[in-house]
Amino acid sequence: MSATTAVGALAADLLVPATARQHMRNPRWPGHAKFHDAQYIVMSALLGGLGLRMVTTRRGDPDRNLLAAAAVVSTPWLGMYGAALFPGTTLIDEEFRAGAPAVEGNIAAGTVCLALLAAGVGLARPSVG
Repeated sequence: MSATTAVGALAADLLVPATARQHMRNPRWPGHAKFHDAQYIVMSALLGGLGLRMVTTRRGDPDRNLLAAAAVVSTPWLGMYGAALFPGTTLIDEEFRAGAPAVEGNIAAGTVCLALLAAGVGLARPSVG
């Protein structure tokens, strides 16, 4: 999940044509909106990279490193839920609503990634007892 977090926003918001046209390649987006999207892309890359480093280091307690990495990597995914609560925000712009799935893509991706992260942490942690 650290690797997905590190490259996911870059891919979805800038590189994959179907989703990039709703974000960085959307000519209707003002420059400041693109600035904050770029900020999210960079933040996600940094957090994903930090998470990777934390789970691959030989220093410290591996279980503690795993839990800390999971907390760091979950940050951008959890942020999607919080962002949806702010006044004036929308999950999808009006021009892209037609034919959109019942569950918005960011929320679906965030939910799947958080579930995979939780499962991975559960499987990787040493059993107690």
